[in-house]
Formats: sequence, structure tokens, C-alpha cells
Amino acid sequence: MLPINSIYHLDCFKFLNKINDGSIDLAVIDPPYNMRKAEWDTFVSETDFFQWTFSWIDALLPKLKQTGSVYIFNTPYNSAFILQHLSHRKLIFQNWITWDKRDGLGSSKRKYSNGQETILFFTKSKKYTFNYDDIRVPYESTERIDHAAKKGILKNGKRWFPNPNGRFCGEVWHFPSERHVTKVNGKVQKLPHITPKPLAMIERIIKASSNIGDIVLDCFIGSGTTAIAAKKLERNFIGADSNLSYIKLAQQKINHE
Repeated sequence: MLPINSIYHLDCFKFLNKINDGSIDLAVIDPPYNMRKAEWDTFVSETDFFQWTFSWIDALLPKLKQTGSVYIFNTPYNSAFILQHLSHRKLIFQNWITWDKRDGLGSSKRKYSNGQETILFFTKSKKYTFNYDDIRVPYESTERIDHAAKKGILKNGKRWFPNPNGRFCGEVWHFPSERHVTKVNGKVQKLPHITPKPLAMIERIIKASSNIGDIVLDCFIGSGTTAIAAKKLERNFIGADSNLSYIKLAQQKINHE
């Protein structure tokens, strides 16, 4: 087993081969999407892409504890195939999460504009961690909630009062993409990694599906967001990437944190 709280310059298969079976509490995976945005995101064909994707998934699953969870990012189209593969591998489907990126105006004139990514949430068994109270979100109808906080709302013969920490988190997540968060004078800047995920979103996943001291794995660590979120939340992390420049970037950000 590789030492934890470190990241490694290894491709996903060599990395996972060095991870003990049944040792990981949570896997947060943001793999290539085959959108041809970079060399590492470009495959010869769709068939080649899915064969590769299913292969790393099969290498990952034995590493999860029986109580473990996995979150996988991808496009909605790709996620439909990934969901079927995970189901065939006897994992338990929990949620199809839609990340509404609030990513500016779309330009498509022949279909609805793309503005989302999918996050699949599966568990190894029916016994798993889910800290729902730690990821509550604000109520949407503030006027109604303010009224309910004072007098309550009658439901099934009982008075319901809103939770001061907010409502249960749903399956549609509203986080702006990093390229819009990091604008300078209203202009999008070139980022050192082309597809970074918002730190707050990864923190939500880690809060929900792991506990303090658990091990969080990311075999496509990119700019290190999963490691940073795990460290902030007092979890252990272990990650890898085949791109050396991303490893250096991630290590710099982790050291800064």
C-alpha cells in the first residue's frame, strides 16, 4: 500500500495496482470525458474511450471498503453508459446528480444549450456513510420559512418548524465553474488546469460520504482539489495523475493550504 496523504506521478492503473483492496472509504473521480480538450482527453474512438473507462472502474472497485462510496463526474451521455456498467458490477445506485455550472450563455442553435455535468453517486453496499445534516442548503422560499420559523406549518396534525441549518440537499447542484469564479475585470482567465472542479462542491461530497480520519482516493488528481478538500476536512487522501505538470501544480496548492 502506498503511503497516504501523498500524490503520485502514476497512471490510474499503476496507481490502483498499488492500493490495497478494501482500504478506501470514498473515491471522488473526475476522469477524462473524451471531449478532445487536451491530449489526455482524446481517444481514438468512442469504443476505445468506454473500454478504457470501464477498465479503470473495474480496477478501482475492489479498493473500496464494503461501506465505501464512489462519485464519478462525466457528461450526461457518457454517464448513461457508466451507470449501466456500475450496476452490472453490483454497485448500488444512489443518485444522478446534475451540476448546473451557471457557465454563461450557450451558443447552440440546433439543440438545448449544454450547461451541466453529471455526478454519479454509487455505494458498495447498503451500509455506507451519508452525513445529511452536514450538507444542508438554504431554504429557497425565505418569506415562507421566516413565517414558519415563528408559528410553524401544520402538517399531518403536527407543527413543522424549519431546521435553522437549512433543508436537505437535493440532486441539482448550483456551483459556478472555476473559470467564471476566477474572472479578472469580467474576463475569463486561462487556468493552469482546463477542467478544475469547485472546491466547495468537492467539500460537499467529502462531508457527506466520509468521516474524519477516512481515506479519500482520486486517481485523476488534476490540480489537487480533492486532496485540498480532504485535508481541510480532516480526512486522509491519496491520489495520482499521469501528467507531471498537474502533479507539481497540485503539490504546490496542497503545500499552500
